[in-house]
Amino acid sequence: MFVPEGVVTNERMSRLMDTSDEWIRQRTGIAERRYARAGTSSCDLGIEAARRALEDAGLEAGEIDLIVFATMTPAHYFPGNGGLLAAALGLHETPALDIRMQCAGFLSGLQVCDAFLRSGTYRRVLLVGGECHASLYPWSEAEWAVMFGEAEGPVSPAAYAWGTAQRDRAVIFGDGAGAFVLEAHDVDDGRGFLGFEMRTDGTHWDKLYVPGGGSASFPYFSPEQFEDNRTVPVVEGRQVFRLATTAMPAIVRETLEKHGESLESLSLLLMHQANLRINESVQKTLGLSDEKVFNNIQKYGNTTAATLPLVFHEAKQAGRVKAGDLICFTALGAGLHWGAGLLRA
Repeated sequence: MFVPEGVVTNERMSRLMDTSDEWIRQRTGIAERRYARAGTSSCDLGIEAARRALEDAGLEAGEIDLIVFATMTPAHYFPGNGGLLAAALGLHETPALDIRMQCAGFLSGLQVCDAFLRSGTYRRVLLVGGECHASLYPWSEAEWAVMFGEAEGPVSPAAYAWGTAQRDRAVIFGDGAGAFVLEAHDVDDGRGFLGFEMRTDGTHWDKLYVPGGGSASFPYFSPEQFEDNRTVPVVEGRQVFRLATTAMPAIVRETLEKHGESLESLSLLLMHQANLRINESVQKTLGLSDEKVFNNIQKYGNTTAATLPLVFHEAKQAGRVKAGDLICFTALGAGLHWGAGLLRA
């Protein structure tokens, strides 16, 4: 995993909008998040995570057969991050695939990579999830200096008003990237990914979406879209909470049952880190003890496609992932897309 060095506390957020540490913690569980500096893209973050994953796997970039990059904040509208990352690693013919499934992007990427490996199409895949949400905010260099603790403020009234109008979303997101190296397993010893269950219900598309930008808007982008904040994600918080706390427990149970496993045999549930209150509700619904869940949204906020590799990496570092453990990944995001996947460590 890789996160930028800019640590932004809730107290710092309160200098750019009408909020407080108590307000943010109560609603999201977040204490701080990381933001990238101007000039750093989601691809840049992903490159660092990819290099660390390759080093951890003891591999050179040239040993990778396919790159898959999941993000909702690509460095450019097009081309996608996959080819840019490949080039940064010195790869000029290795195929690359980009996934735009937002918070469910990394989980979908795992399923896609698993299918490629099982089919024999590729032998070794590099999967990256990375986000740079800081790029969504229109703040000036002076406002970012306040955010990063390099100036005390106050910020301009216009910046404060914008932050306050978007505070329900502005406090949630953070930046970071994570990467997995996945390879075909020749020996059937029961280890590795066991399978996935993925679902999509497009009737809920407007619960999480960006109104402006795209062929539904003529033109794709216009000054009016920025003036009306239509390039900022819409998050129907209560509806998303209801859908997530219903859909995720159900898909976890379904995935376990399909593979002959139970909640009792589950060692660890790793959930998309969108909101700690959502995860606590899912845990309660499933009747799981604290020993069977792991969260790190408190430190990083919602890093969208990067949350699952970040939380897996830190759980593993903390000794919460051991050989033979049954691990379940689950996520829900814009689309709506949701699902779960099982790993025998």
